[in-house]
Amino acid sequence: MLQLNEIRKTFNAGTVNAKVALDGVTLTLNDGDFVTVIGGNGAGKSTMLNIVAGTYPVDSGTIRLDEEDITALPEYKRARLIGRVFQDPMTGTAADMWIEENLAIAARRGKRHGLGWAITQKERVAYREMLKSLDLGLEDRLSTKVGLLSGGQRQALTLLMATMNHPKLLLLDEHTAALDPKTAANVLALSDKFIEEGKLTALMVTHNMKDAIAHGNRLIMMNAGRIILDVSGEEKKALTVDALLETFAKASGTEFANDRALLA
Repeated sequence: MLQLNEIRKTFNAGTVNAKVALDGVTLTLNDGDFVTVIGGNGAGKSTMLNIVAGTYPVDSGTIRLDEEDITALPEYKRARLIGRVFQDPMTGTAADMWIEENLAIAARRGKRHGLGWAITQKERVAYREMLKSLDLGLEDRLSTKVGLLSGGQRQALTLLMATMNHPKLLLLDEHTAALDPKTAANVLALSDKFIEEGKLTALMVTHNMKDAIAHGNRLIMMNAGRIILDVSGEEKKALTVDALLETFAKASGTEFANDRALLA
């Protein structure tokens, strides 16, 4: 479903502040893969997601999504193919618009627009049913402004908006990092549910090693812009945080230095 081939990206190239973010990253995701991505600060995790989403252009290499070359495709055109949930619950929704208006925008992403009612009664019924799946009582608050929701409610809504059109690829960029542990667990459970029910292909960046091990069918670890570990299946299920730290040390030659990951 997704193929990254020798992707390279350097920020501030040709200056004293040059920073190699991705150094020849090659990665293939099969249809239905749910891959978690772990790594220290500056490892290249979020840059890789931004490259896939089209936020940053690549310096070299190619990106293919469902056999379509999207390397030069602008970000707004990739939006019809890719769903995304950001780290900040304030991103990904329009705060001053109602819940139903946000859902209507998401439902029409990548489609042709014409004249007609912004939201039909049939759509309202469908939106209520979708919101019921969140189990947050939002189905009775369609005309509530999204900016009045809690961080967890807003992130759950963003997750629903990102998956409702069954994108070819779902990107989760530390989407629980700004939430308290209980709320984060609820959002992760919803992520698992939507990915499984929709048979989606997903790429989830996280700083939490336990979450990286517990979720998905495959785990990759990055360091200095490279993928240094790629495990799946029974090998992934058998992982522990200690084993992951030991593997990282052997593969990279250094200790894993990230307090957020170690304390999570």
